[in-house]
Amino acid sequence: MTDRKYFGTDGVRGEVGGPTINAEFALRLGYAAGRVLARQHPGRGRPTVVIGKDTRISGYMLESALEAGLSAAGIDVLLAGPVPTPAVAYLTRALRLVAGIVISASHNPYQDNGIKFFSAQGMKLPDEIESEIEAAIDEPLGCVGSAALGRARRIEDAAGRYIEFCKSTFPNELDLSGLSIVVDAANGAAYNIAPHVFRELGAEVYAIGCKPDGFNINEGVGAMHPEHLAAEVRSRGADLGIALDGDADRLQMVDGSGRIYNGDELLYAIIRDRMTQHPVEGVVGTLMTNFGFEKQMQALGVGFERAKVGDRYVLESMQKRGWLYGGESSGHLLCLDCHTTGDGIIAALQVLTAMSRSGDSLADLVADLKMYPQKMVNVPLAPGVQWQTHAGLQAAKENVERQLNGRGRVLIRASGTEPKLRLMVEAEEAVLAEEGVRQLVAVNLTAA
Repeated sequence: MTDRKYFGTDGVRGEVGGPTINAEFALRLGYAAGRVLARQHPGRGRPTVVIGKDTRISGYMLESALEAGLSAAGIDVLLAGPVPTPAVAYLTRALRLVAGIVISASHNPYQDNGIKFFSAQGMKLPDEIESEIEAAIDEPLGCVGSAALGRARRIEDAAGRYIEFCKSTFPNELDLSGLSIVVDAANGAAYNIAPHVFRELGAEVYAIGCKPDGFNINEGVGAMHPEHLAAEVRSRGADLGIALDGDADRLQMVDGSGRIYNGDELLYAIIRDRMTQHPVEGVVGTLMTNFGFEKQMQALGVGFERAKVGDRYVLESMQKRGWLYGGESSGHLLCLDCHTTGDGIIAALQVLTAMSRSGDSLADLVADLKMYPQKMVNVPLAPGVQWQTHAGLQAAKENVERQLNGRGRVLIRASGTEPKLRLMVEAEEAVLAEEGVRQLVAVNLTAA
């Protein structure tokens, strides 16, 4: 992935008007993707893709440019309008399309945007196909003959289809009557979808973050700012709060007291419920998953594996092992018995299923999960410093691990976006985590 010119771990993303997120690049990307997809699916008549987007003002521009490029390559286009990222994955499968395209920069501010692809199976596009598309982007822009041009039409019922799909993952014998829920859609793609899902299942819904204007996506609301949701839940006297991010693939929840629950805790609630229904062989987390979650999986006899940070890597590990459940502390939760990709709305419904089946509160569901205090510090990383083999840093790490003696862990990793080293220690007690980080920070990284 590191030698890619355009594609990162989750498609193409950047600032609008920059070298990749602009009208010309989107046109070329659409044409390149169309040519590759046509080759990948020969003999199927005219290939068709669906395009969905979030609520950023730049979505109009990128949608039109992609549509033009795909049409020029002879690909038909279905326009879903503003829908969550996982809705595009669902529509791609449900409509038997060759691919789905999402225009979104997820939890980033409105000035950014991105373009990513789903395969016909509703999963992230395989690396080899992304590489083919990338190689074709810089080739001359062309156009098929008039008779072969792709057509475009709007899917008028895209939101309704997806609402019904989400509801289908909640058991028929259960409902949400008697629950009052604050739903925060981050002024993003789920603004006209998420409130309907929970309301149609019987809950009393207060919708916030559901008035997008093209510029306010993720701005002080949503999963990136759950403290806003917590305040709303307390002020309204609601039972629960559900916060999504801009493209609705990330989830945070809040209980009636205003306590915020992160992805590790929500995944644990889902796992405990699933274990009452069938055996759970294993769960995939990331390098950032709390050590307490790992310890609790061991106590329950459930396998646990850490993947690199990023839901793409979590999914790859799940598929490799044949496991159904995984997620990130940030709230990307995957339940492959419900959907092919991470989905904030569906994850929330699985937590609500656990609450409904057990009769327990969210706090009760996670009561036996002991979250370890974390202390993380970023330190500057000078060019050329080989931190992986730095003798002083490795000695300090080993010393801290000896002191923890299995009651915590040490994580050292380089930032993927800036010249910094992230030093993190988790321990049973906060004072131990702070002392461990102090020892790591004290290492002179300029010396060999």
